[in-house]
Amino acid sequence: MNTTKRTDGMNDGRYLDLKRMLEDRQKEILSEVQERIRDARSESASGKLNEVFDAGESSEADIQEDIEFALIQMKAETLNKITEALARLEEGAYGYCFDCGEEILHKRLRALPFAVRCKECEEAREVAVQRERTLAQRRGAGSLFFDMSS
Repeated sequence: MNTTKRTDGMNDGRYLDLKRMLEDRQKEILSEVQERIRDARSESASGKLNEVFDAGESSEADIQEDIEFALIQMKAETLNKITEALARLEEGAYGYCFDCGEEILHKRLRALPFAVRCKECEEAREVAVQRERTLAQRRGAGSLFFDMSS
């Protein structure tokens, strides 16, 4: 395998490995989504629409349907993220942290192929987001007490 240095700093071997990984994951998830949609359609067509449910069964069926839809939606969002990752790979930006610019470890990209930050920057961002939520909750609670005393 050719391992010459690309103009974006990534060697061809790493580029091809990451591209193959992203495309494989994309195919896998697309297949899962299509299977779930096929299953949902076949359940509808198999006569379950003609069955009479009591309130509990109907509620349970609705919940199951909502869960199934949410799973399909999550898979579709993951597909979009992988498509974006493939575009970043072609642009030469994939595999590099949005925040510090350092190379994201291959192990992290294998686990989370659409990662846009290295582990350290992602952890720092999560801490900052949590801190902001906590401050917002405190401000909200403070204004709630203020509003109650007016």
